[in-house]
Amino acid sequence: MIAKDAAQNLAQERADDIWVADRACRYSGISLDRVAPGEAVLSMTVTSHMLGPDATCARGAAFLLACAALEIASTTRGPRTVAEHCEISFRTSAMLGERLVAYAHERHLSGHTGIYDVTVQTEDGRHVAELRGHTHAVIGGGGPY
Repeated sequence: MIAKDAAQNLAQERADDIWVADRACRYSGISLDRVAPGEAVLSMTVTSHMLGPDATCARGAAFLLACAALEIASTTRGPRTVAEHCEISFRTSAMLGERLVAYAHERHLSGHTGIYDVTVQTEDGRHVAELRGHTHAVIGGGGPY
């Protein structure tokens, strides 16, 4: 139980460190809802400044949410990580006022590299996007956290 508590405390501490430094997420109204070792849940409401020319949520806004969830989940075990490669598939559009939720979880972790899956969906469960991200730990610095 103590090891589990220590892992959760480290995950929260790392997420909080990232969150303080991530102005893009805060400006976009993204919320950090839950964090655990290898996992993160973030959400945002689609606002008018996120709409594309077809009056739906711009793909870049959905990608920002998914990528932020990847970043938080991949850093919860301690070392700072960066995304090496991300592939995203958009399933459907989100509309003005809808709340999007990104669920990120670790699929594989070995040495300095990890693979994470992120599902972005509306609060009612409609799938908006799926992202697979490959990460690499940054050893010896490289940023404020």
